[in-house]
Amino acid sequence: QVQLVESGGGLVQPGGSLRLSCAASGSIFSINTMGWYRQAPGKERELVATITRGGITNYADSVKGRFTISRDNAKNTVDLQMSSLKPEDTAVYYCNYKDWAIQRWGQGAQVTVSS
Repeated sequence: QVQLVESGGGLVQPGGSLRLSCAASGSIFSINTMGWYRQAPGKERELVATITRGGITNYADSVKGRFTISRDNAKNTVDLQMSSLKPEDTAVYYCNYKDWAIQRWGQGAQVTVSS
């Protein structure tokens, strides 16, 4: 089993920055992808960014140039640095872990961008 624990999030004004962190524990497979997805009220969950263990990243077009995903393989953590935040970034952000056998989700962290 793999467990994910998220931290960060909160309320920020438009144009501000926030950082989300996620720590994975348990049976971590050596080849895996971790990332962040988000779900706004009334909308489906969508990809924000992912990063492989080798450091290959993938971003949603809507966050390119504003968000940066990074990971520490030794600590099994993945971070999402969010800058130039917009009201449309408001959502619950979920950490995600995938390997060849399983997929796991974190509990979710609320990010609200509002003045």
